[in-house]
Amino acid sequence: MTDTSPPAAMPACRRLAAGLQELRTRTGMSLTELAERTAYSRSSWGRYLNGTQLAPRQAVEALCTMAGEPPGRMVALWELAELEWSGRTRTSTAPPPHEDPPGSHGTAGGLLSAGWRTRPRKRALAAAAAGCVVALAAATWMTTSFDTQDGETAGRTAASASPAPACRARTCAGGNPEMMGCATPGQAHSLGTSHRTRTGARLSFSFSARCHTAWALVWDTHVGDVLEVSVPDRRPERVKVADALETEEPLSTPMVDGSSLTGLRACFKPASGGRTECFHR
Repeated sequence: MTDTSPPAAMPACRRLAAGLQELRTRTGMSLTELAERTAYSRSSWGRYLNGTQLAPRQAVEALCTMAGEPPGRMVALWELAELEWSGRTRTSTAPPPHEDPPGSHGTAGGLLSAGWRTRPRKRALAAAAAGCVVALAAATWMTTSFDTQDGETAGRTAASASPAPACRARTCAGGNPEMMGCATPGQAHSLGTSHRTRTGARLSFSFSARCHTAWALVWDTHVGDVLEVSVPDRRPERVKVADALETEEPLSTPMVDGSSLTGLRACFKPASGGRTECFHR
């Protein structure tokens, strides 16, 4: 099932990978621990989580079990993703499947919209999109209309076909922006410019007009770095860089209520034990 081009234009595949990442975070397990507890290798789990390979249904069910999550929702999402991936495989001219050498990571693949995960995947977006058009047409839950004569009309059609968000404002707090439908392209945007920490890590703020939520992204990190985002009178949300795979990718915090962005800030605590740095939007 492997392919050299990341599935950056496949919404169901992106959502599945985001869901698997959220479940992995809930378990607190590293890729090595996942490999020890399941029939799938460390490198395979890396590809499942970053979206460069469709996870087998059994792997999805196994991760749900370890995270204490009823499998129904994730299995349904897997079925949609499998439709997209099957269409992509039929139209692909990629070389035969291969496995990474033991101990290596899979190629960084296109995971989530609105800045999710790695920069190399963003650069591959244009090339991947051409090979994914057939798959997108097959995914009945989302239809995107392209109108070369009227780009504005096409944009409105695509936005109206996006799944409705699963929450709004305060009810989204602590949720994954992608999984909750808040990071839809065109509906989520960056707030201001990015900030650079003393260790070289960079961070930025994002806002969803659909959900009235905000979150922070961090990249160029080290294992153990922590980013916390907060607004006044609300519980802060944090994310910790768990392993080397996550140092290669922009990592998102859970969402906070964005009804008022006054006082929105992100605090970065380096794994090295240096002083915590806080930034306002």
